[in-house]
Amino acid sequence: MDKGFLGYGPARGLTKNIEEITCDFRKRRALEICAEAQALHTKGMTARAIPIYAKSIRILPTAEAHAFLGWAYSAHQRYDLAIEECLQAIDVDPEYGNSYNDIGSYYVSQGKLEESVIWFERAKQATRYESPHFPYLNLGRVYAAKGMKLRAIREFEKALEFEPGEESCLKALKELRASLVEAF
Repeated sequence: MDKGFLGYGPARGLTKNIEEITCDFRKRRALEICAEAQALHTKGMTARAIPIYAKSIRILPTAEAHAFLGWAYSAHQRYDLAIEECLQAIDVDPEYGNSYNDIGSYYVSQGKLEESVIWFERAKQATRYESPHFPYLNLGRVYAAKGMKLRAIREFEKALEFEPGEESCLKALKELRASLVEAF
């Protein structure tokens, strides 16, 4: 009797290879579908992108698909669903910084500045981030809105370390520094 068919020997290796191939196929397919949704999303067709992101997630959940689905929900002011998707993205990959920053941004959009701060701080700690200057930029805006000018300046300066020449940071710094000079 060939013990390979009982879970021993060469057949076991073959099963592992089939599982790896299946996983690779699922991942590739999920990423293709997510890219299709992103193409619609960037053209402003968020309502059409939403079910396509969801399809990608059903095939294989990724932090990116959850975060982009959240972003699409936010375009329709569905911040509750947007935050829920970002939390799921964090469950999939806690090092994906975009999700934390996005949650902070959704709280800002709801006028919940205090709630946003912790999420921007968490975004700053993430190790995988497409635009690491965003949480600093966003925190700078929050602190400026709260009248905390020196803290805002520090955040904008840190954002510029990651993204030198970022125009909105430079403009905000100029305005904040001018307002400090006027105060004296």
